[in-house]
Amino acid sequence: MRRTTGGAGRGIRPVYSPAGFDNELRGALEELRAGRWVAMRMLLDRTGTSWGLRTARSQVLGVVAAGSQVVEAWLQEDPRNADARMMSARVAVERAVRARREHHFSAGELEKAARLECHAAAELLPADPVPWVCLLALARLDERQERGEHRERAAEPMLPPGPWGLLYRVYERDRYNREAHHRMLHFLHARSEGSFSTHASAVDFVRWVSSWAPAGSALLALPLYAYVEQYRRQIAEGKDDPLLRQQWAHDPVALDARTALQGWFDHTDPTSQSVLDLNHLAHALWAGKRAADAARVFAALGPYFTQQPWLQVAEDPERPESARAEYCRAREESFAADS
Repeated sequence: MRRTTGGAGRGIRPVYSPAGFDNELRGALEELRAGRWVAMRMLLDRTGTSWGLRTARSQVLGVVAAGSQVVEAWLQEDPRNADARMMSARVAVERAVRARREHHFSAGELEKAARLECHAAAELLPADPVPWVCLLALARLDERQERGEHRERAAEPMLPPGPWGLLYRVYERDRYNREAHHRMLHFLHARSEGSFSTHASAVDFVRWVSSWAPAGSALLALPLYAYVEQYRRQIAEGKDDPLLRQQWAHDPVALDARTALQGWFDHTDPTSQSVLDLNHLAHALWAGKRAADAARVFAALGPYFTQQPWLQVAEDPERPESARAEYCRAREESFAADS
């Protein structure tokens, strides 16, 4: 169903919120930051086997909880609780990823500990896709693909070796899991770091995914992330050609943006979706000179803003405030053109 802007979202101040539209998650995060875990436990219990929602909520909770001992306290209180064990895996993975990013001496040990936590969570609740999503997140840290599970052959011949077995474990539990495919994309990006040419495998992957993702699936927005990364790399390599910004208005980028709009956005309630996905779609449409369609997405977003993709495409990506300025410019131009 096509949504109109109706004047919504104009003249508002951009807001960054990890919870996005999820008010229940927002409340649990407030309690978590205060050092209390009961609201988190109740939220995950209510989420139940809605695997996509469980994955999304636990990802945000894990990022916030990694800076405290709240999950450890919960697990100590209830060691056989599958949600507590899963959150322990989330926290362990987040800490391992941060340690590697910061080149901390403990990175290797934290990675090993995180892998053990993931397997413990998978054993406690075999139907849960989250532990396997967490293992996919750890795969990115294995830059040389030393672990056998990180260099398996893909079912699709054009795709390179990688942690496909882990992705297929997720498929068995939640076929269209959003985060799992983003983790796989992150792995392919890391594999091709410093090389624009080998980034082609990441583009091949997202196009393959979008070829079978059903209507209403957020996976139809996945290609937009690959194009932003491709653009970032070209700029980093000094290819700041005026024609570069025009790629958003031409196929295949424009076609994939249209597919995301018509195949995903127009088939779902945006308030149940990732604000990061919506920001990527709004950017792709605005940069592709489709202001009216971009305005519809901005209207659906309301006040919610994310740093990505706006920082990567800003004139000065070294300045974090550039992201907000680019977002505001795009939103204002889109609404003005749609008036």
